[in-house]
Amino acid sequence: MEYSLFTKLAAEFVGTAILMIFGNGAVANVELKNTKGHNAGWLNIAMGYGFGVMFPVLMFGGVSGAHINPAMTIAQAANGMFPWSQVLPYIIAQILGAAVGQLIVYACYYPHYKETESAEAILSTFCTTDAYATRRNYFVNELFGTMILVLGALCCLELQWGSQNYASASIVVGFIVWGLVCSLGGPTGPGLNPARDLMPRVLHSILPIPHKGSSRWNEAWIPVIAPIIGGIIGCWLFHVLFAI
Repeated sequence: MEYSLFTKLAAEFVGTAILMIFGNGAVANVELKNTKGHNAGWLNIAMGYGFGVMFPVLMFGGVSGAHINPAMTIAQAANGMFPWSQVLPYIIAQILGAAVGQLIVYACYYPHYKETESAEAILSTFCTTDAYATRRNYFVNELFGTMILVLGALCCLELQWGSQNYASASIVVGFIVWGLVCSLGGPTGPGLNPARDLMPRVLHSILPIPHKGSSRWNEAWIPVIAPIIGGIIGCWLFHVLFAI
């Protein structure tokens, strides 16, 4: 069944919002003061992002492809797997969905934002940073992480076994994200998604949060550009090596 462009955009909007609610919601639960899950640990965050990708792919994969990530959309278009005419509408839907999802996280954790005094903890619930404070490491981590994510997701969803059992493939994609956050998440977070980083960073800069500190705009280009390059490479590898 072919859905209308409006329905596809609605799926991308809602799917990206769900990603933010589960992912950054998990970070807020761990990092913000006096939450029930305060200091629950990195595994809690990894699970949040894994489920945050798994559920939208299950819900909307058959509607819009559940890109929920501008890097995935651009990568597929650059490799002839997605029409360029739909790239900008998809990205707008994803960006707006990320903003709404982050606002929901902010609303749900509002009292805890007011109580939290650590600027680093607050910023981590919105966007990524590099733990070693080096842009080179930041770029490398986001590029390779997104490359693996896109390659892995396409292999699961597009190859014969996944296309015949989409639900199982969607669950595996969620585990890929879970594994990536556990394995390559230490240096930067990670972002792996321009919408997941950019719009929350914008909101961090404008929302009236006590003790929030800098939004670190001097490095904000990295989690936008590096995932796009990594996504294109990952999609190219799939297209060259495995696409039938």
